[in-house]
Amino acid sequence: MPLPASAPLAIFDHDGVLVDTLKLHQDSWVAMGRETGLAVTPELILETFGMTNATILRKILGESLSDADVLAYSDRKEHIYRELARGRIVLMDGAREFLDAMTEAGALLAIGSSGVRLNLELTVEECGLHGRFATIVAGEDVTRGKPDPQVFLLAASRSGVPAARSIVFEDAPVGIRAAKAAGMLAVGVTSSHDAAALHAAGADLIVPDLSRCDARELLARLDQS
Repeated sequence: MPLPASAPLAIFDHDGVLVDTLKLHQDSWVAMGRETGLAVTPELILETFGMTNATILRKILGESLSDADVLAYSDRKEHIYRELARGRIVLMDGAREFLDAMTEAGALLAIGSSGVRLNLELTVEECGLHGRFATIVAGEDVTRGKPDPQVFLLAASRSGVPAARSIVFEDAPVGIRAAKAAGMLAVGVTSSHDAAALHAAGADLIVPDLSRCDARELLARLDQS
């Protein structure tokens, strides 16, 4: 008799999928740039959305930037972000209902993000999501940023679910490429990049937000693969 399939896993990127924080991140990067003299623009942050702070900073200042300087710049930027974001974080359209639908359908939930853990914890606190996720993988947990699949593979491993039983919800092309490199079903959300960019990155399905996703239909696709 075959063993029953493991519970499926839904892995959500944070910024642009669960919460609409692009403008907050753009504003905090620009503010940090003004403080430190770094040439940071909103356009650069849109282009690099989904990448780690270290990757973004080394794009601006060069690959020789020390880890200590990366940490100092990053800590300041994220402090500004949390000051701007506190009291203003709300889940994106349909996100809470879709989390509920996935849980009701028997899936585990996880967050897999390049964002720092304090930012993710702020969202969990402000949006009343305590206890909803089997694991939360943050930027501090990985050594290789997206499009490397490490963040999603770690989320699956910590949740005890095979990669092939996992669905990733992402708004950035680098995140879609990471999901496909992990061998996972990839759903693209067009909150920060258009459908063409997400399709080119390999998205299996593209939606404007999570309200357009059908939990049971997506889980059935895992069973068919």
